[in-house]
Amino acid sequence: MRKLIVSLFTSLDGVVQAPGGPNEDPSGGFRLGGWTVPYADDAIGRHVRDLMAAPFELLLGRRTYDIFAGYWPHVPAGSGSRPLADRLNSAPKHVATHRPDGLSWQGSRALSGDLAEAVRALKRQGGADLLTFGSGDMVRQLLAADLVDDLSLLVYPVMLGQGKRVFGDDARARAFTLERVDATPGGVLVSRYLRGGEVRTGSFEDGE
Repeated sequence: MRKLIVSLFTSLDGVVQAPGGPNEDPSGGFRLGGWTVPYADDAIGRHVRDLMAAPFELLLGRRTYDIFAGYWPHVPAGSGSRPLADRLNSAPKHVATHRPDGLSWQGSRALSGDLAEAVRALKRQGGADLLTFGSGDMVRQLLAADLVDDLSLLVYPVMLGQGKRVFGDDARARAFTLERVDATPGGVLVSRYLRGGEVRTGSFEDGE
């Protein structure tokens, strides 16, 4: 069974809304869109390239899909971002959407029916791992369904106070194992967690 790898930009207080620009998602009156941009550097770029070093298929929510589809197919030849664009443009794309029209980016298809069941079916298929960027609303549902195998978190040194959060009370209890953690020069913590077993509990009253 192939894995589902999720990469998220998050603030210290767990906000994932509109990390890349003020117009990404201003819903709810969110006015701090683009909060990751001042911290962009080569270390974060390397992390993203590492995530896409192995073959992958994209699994995206509709909002993130539209943002990606509006940018990556149009990166000009000769640009420093072109190798990354080529990887994304050529990858198969599975989109969680209630609007299956307008999926014009090469290799795109809409998921049908219940989201959790559709993703379970994808994971049971052979092939490359599934890779998700952003897509907070979709990821929240997949965490509740216990379908995320690998969490790649980029934690930015900002408190946003309001905005959409991906870790809610409906997430399934699950332990993860820290595979690696690095800090960028700008203070972003880049952590990768692999799915573990059940959450263990104990009491300090049991020891001396």
